[in-house]
Amino acid sequence: MAREETKDSATHETIEEMPVGIDATGHRKEFDSMGDVEVPADRYWGAQTQRSLQHFSIGDDHMPAAVYHAYGYVKKAAALVNARAGRLEQWRADAIIAAADEVIAGKLDDHFPLYVWQTGSGTQSNMNVNEVIANRAIQLLGGTLGSQTPIHPNDHVNMGQSSNDSFPTAMHIATVFALTEHLLPALDRFATAIEAKANQWMDVVKTGRTHLQDAVPLTVGQEWSGYAAQVRDAMENVHRSLDGLYRLACGGTAVGTGLNAPEGFSADIAKVIADLTDEPFVTAPNKFAAQGSLDAMVAAMAAVRGVAVALMKVANDMRWLASGPRCGLGELLLPQNEPGSSIMPGKVNPTQCEAMVMVCIQVMGEDNAVGFAGSQGNFELNAMRPIIINNALHSIRIIGDVCDKMRTYSIEGTELNRSRIDAAVGDSLMLVTALAPVIGYNAAAQIAETANADGSTLKEAALKSGAVDEKTFDDVVDPRKLVGDGVQGA
Repeated sequence: MAREETKDSATHETIEEMPVGIDATGHRKEFDSMGDVEVPADRYWGAQTQRSLQHFSIGDDHMPAAVYHAYGYVKKAAALVNARAGRLEQWRADAIIAAADEVIAGKLDDHFPLYVWQTGSGTQSNMNVNEVIANRAIQLLGGTLGSQTPIHPNDHVNMGQSSNDSFPTAMHIATVFALTEHLLPALDRFATAIEAKANQWMDVVKTGRTHLQDAVPLTVGQEWSGYAAQVRDAMENVHRSLDGLYRLACGGTAVGTGLNAPEGFSADIAKVIADLTDEPFVTAPNKFAAQGSLDAMVAAMAAVRGVAVALMKVANDMRWLASGPRCGLGELLLPQNEPGSSIMPGKVNPTQCEAMVMVCIQVMGEDNAVGFAGSQGNFELNAMRPIIINNALHSIRIIGDVCDKMRTYSIEGTELNRSRIDAAVGDSLMLVTALAPVIGYNAAAQIAETANADGSTLKEAALKSGAVDEKTFDDVVDPRKLVGDGVQGA
């Protein structure tokens, strides 16, 4: 079942739409418990949303649309549960469900203008959703926008809910979607591309490097298999983090006790959300933990940071191994996508690698903020929710995007500079390691030091030392024999 598909809302298609009216001033009056507020007549939001726009117009950071799409599932599920239990009239539920479906589909994105920097519980965004769905439902029923009748944003759309339990529920839904639909598929494509290169280059012997110094050889394929394994391991951590996100706070209402939510509401709404999304959501076993902390979000963001750590290694190794073309390592030949300099003709830079490094830096920084915000739960509420969901969704988006870009424009087109790779293997003094079991560590070290000092080859220095004959040297110091039997043997 597609996530946008409407369930239990057969009357949705029969509801006629009425165009939004605009008065002479371009505004209409909305009201809340504090009084009247003028709002733009062509928008569905109400008084509380307008107050938030006035009080929290901070920066250019708006609450991600994905949060509102997720909230659409929460409001739709609540309407379905309340209607089935007879607490909400079916005709009211149908109108709410119809409006919620439009929220889920992104059709009402222009009606969610609020900033990230608002109340830490997300109350303004919850009320933004309640007001938009209520007014849209009123419109679908042929009523007057702003009248709060026959659909009330609190009494009907928010029935059995609080911002304190519904906002973290929307956070979890949005994050699960972002991880499963964007990040994990992008990582799988990325890892698969690396694995293809690893298999292609499994027999190409190259010089290993540790501490940025020459080391014993391995194959290019073995090196790249390590990149792929890092990415796959990071993906597993992301998968594991989903378990915490599948536990929903809905039903805990204000402080976790479930006040004003009917018996069984938490389990019922979680079940409906699971059905609507095709994800295994369940009710959180302890609502006090689910609302007083955001530990599941912190863990998920930590897993995303782990992805950034792995990708940083890949990007940095690739740009160093491609350094050159004449005066660097020059072992990799990256695709030449665009000119690299406004002053140096012919210069081409490892731009995809640099973009990935910057994205990883950004993700690590955002993870620090998420961890800090996650530690700020006070008593029955963590009131740092907007910054956490904004950072998490932003990180997931950019790291998934950069994986696809680097895969397409760098990894898939990368080739080897065999002459450079072979020359480095021939020049490596660390091949002497193979002689150590034959002539002893000290004698082998002396050979390497002599060759490095006088510029002779390793073989020349070894034969000159008298510690080994030519036949033994040629048999023992064979780079192809030093890389192990396949990936696991190196």
